[in-house]
Amino acid sequence: MSEYRGFELLGTDGAARTGKLYLTHGEVETPIFMPVGTQGTVKTLSPHELKDIGAQIILGNTYHLYLRPGHKLIAEMGGLHTFSSWDRPILTDSGGFQVFSHLGLNKITEEGVFFRSHIDGSRHFLTPELSMEIQNALGSDIMMAFDECVPYPAEHGYVAQSVERTTRWAKRCKEAHKKNEEQLLFGIVQGGVYADLRAESASRIREIGFPGYALGGLSVGEPKELMHEMLECTVPLLPEHKARYLMGVGTPVDLVEGVYRGIDMFDCVMPTRNGRNGMIFTWDGPLNIKNAEFSRDSRPPETDCSCYVCRNFSRAYLRHLYKAGEILALRLNSYHNLHFYLTLMESVRRAIREKRYEAFRQEFLLRYQGR
Repeated sequence: MSEYRGFELLGTDGAARTGKLYLTHGEVETPIFMPVGTQGTVKTLSPHELKDIGAQIILGNTYHLYLRPGHKLIAEMGGLHTFSSWDRPILTDSGGFQVFSHLGLNKITEEGVFFRSHIDGSRHFLTPELSMEIQNALGSDIMMAFDECVPYPAEHGYVAQSVERTTRWAKRCKEAHKKNEEQLLFGIVQGGVYADLRAESASRIREIGFPGYALGGLSVGEPKELMHEMLECTVPLLPEHKARYLMGVGTPVDLVEGVYRGIDMFDCVMPTRNGRNGMIFTWDGPLNIKNAEFSRDSRPPETDCSCYVCRNFSRAYLRHLYKAGEILALRLNSYHNLHFYLTLMESVRRAIREKRYEAFRQEFLLRYQGR
């Protein structure tokens, strides 16, 4: 393991990039998808299973781990890696998205955000400094600056004020974190769906200086065309030799299109959440395994997939498990879906290295979308 901490750009094909993140708990090849482990676990799957399907890095949630079991307890137990028995890299979000998504339970001030716990209604005050304290205690390899995630739609004037606040908070986060070199702190670019505000935020956050940059406030209900437009006007403004992370995105199509526009890192609950609700992702598009058409379907979920689920179980069996309410259905669906996402990203990296990403993108979209 190199003692260097940061991102190395290894190759490009148009705007698409391959690279490597050097982190305290290992190296991560990019572009990469990060399974979401909200409460110290990727739902229904063990760390051993995550390694089996090729997970290089997972995400932990600051908001949820702060409320339960508490960051101080996790620190006493040796940090989140030891506590959860995951010895590969972890990225933690700042808690901002969850705080701001609980409408009616929060109040924003210049110092931070008052909010009520969704668990027991208890009152809390999350500041940039506390977000850094929590993430430092968790011991994640990558920490995120505390930002304001504005909803869609939002007026230009409000988003402009939010960008200013996010910038001030980013400075406070960097100041609070400056003595810790083992954890990388990424800044977050906001600005809603306004190109001028995205450019302003990118300039201000870049001026502060971080080892990586994230785009927040997208995939919050805006049309896909607007998300792509924001990527196209923002990503070129970020440092070429720093990692670029599109937060909370998304569908397989979103990943392929994000890479096409220069994104290196993604996370989303979709493969596990949708799996728990009976959706299975395949190269030919998603399957709703609940449908009666699969009741006598002896084929695996994906005929050319090498994962444990596809090697051993039929669509008919998976449908039976789901209709019967068996926990195994949730586990198998989630396992396959994450394997699909990670295999997709492996194929993306290979296509970029071989300088054929545009052809790969077109072929994938045609097959996946069926048109």
